[in-house]
Amino acid sequence: MNDEQQDSLEVHVLETAISSFRSIKALGDGALSQLYEDGVKWVPDNESNSIALIVKHIAGNMLSRWTDFLTSDGEKPNRNRDDEFVDDIKDLTHLKAIWETGWSVLLHTLESLQPEDLLRNVTIRSQDHTVIQAILRQISHYGYHVGQIVYAAKAHKSASWQTLSIAKGGSGKFNENMMQK
Repeated sequence: MNDEQQDSLEVHVLETAISSFRSIKALGDGALSQLYEDGVKWVPDNESNSIALIVKHIAGNMLSRWTDFLTSDGEKPNRNRDDEFVDDIKDLTHLKAIWETGWSVLLHTLESLQPEDLLRNVTIRSQDHTVIQAILRQISHYGYHVGQIVYAAKAHKSASWQTLSIAKGGSGKFNENMMQK
């Protein structure tokens, strides 16, 4: 692979990562936009986390991982992960502010990375990762938790849920529309 191809690949990896994170955020935004106050604290059983706690955890993780991303361990000394599972969320507005703050830090950091940063080493809990590994780790982590948010929101909303993807029974029509583009 020549230098031009390498540069192109690195740019593509960064653009794809940013796009993936934005897609994950959009799913979460879509779920949160359908909820009222009671929905963010709803749980299907006593062992489950509410949407509020999942959002609080994701945001705490984002602040820890993406603040000073290239220069300090991703597990910041001031992070109290256990506290992320204590429900002190005041209301839906407070929850959405926490959500947006985490995403803002993540996206700002990603957008400031340069292609040549991708193979640099960063640490998370004292373990070395390339920047690419750290990015992929977080795409997986946030995708997992946003999936939980969507599932819980859908379960809570039941029949009034507005799908965020292809509606049941709508795959044929969706595929037909895609093929016409």
